[in-house]
Amino acid sequence: MKAVSNSSVLIGLSSIGRLPLLKHRFPEGVLIPEAVWHEVVESGGERPGAQEVRGAELIQRCNVRDRDYVRLLTRELDSGEAETIVLARQEQADVVLLDEKEARRIARRLGMRVLGTIGLLIWARHKGLISNLGTELKTLQEKGSFRLSEDLCFEALREVGEAPR
Repeated sequence: MKAVSNSSVLIGLSSIGRLPLLKHRFPEGVLIPEAVWHEVVESGGERPGAQEVRGAELIQRCNVRDRDYVRLLTRELDSGEAETIVLARQEQADVVLLDEKEARRIARRLGMRVLGTIGLLIWARHKGLISNLGTELKTLQEKGSFRLSEDLCFEALREVGEAPR
């Protein structure tokens, strides 16, 4: 399964030590556009994701060819999100990894299958790769400064049978 990722998923998973989940979910690897590489690795400094992504063999940098399409999408999205969507289209990816609401909306409107950090953690919980989704979500919020609504957390926990009744 071919996947293209934006920076938020890489940073989020790295912040909780779960970047290796991508190898389990996408054994063929994950493609990222240059804008995402720049944001995570070059501008990332010592922040979560910088070293992990730099050293991850499963992550492959790719150039986006349709710069006009990127410019069009940057009217509504940042450059990393725009390049991620254009690269997913260019490479005919099976899934695009995005967390931001507007980017997800646009990708879906373009007919793309979208998966985010929470969806990956839900998948990992179903596969037994993590033992407690609630703990992972709490760590993601605390260590990764990830903003999650109570509703989203509840729905995610309900999905894996961890929600309070």
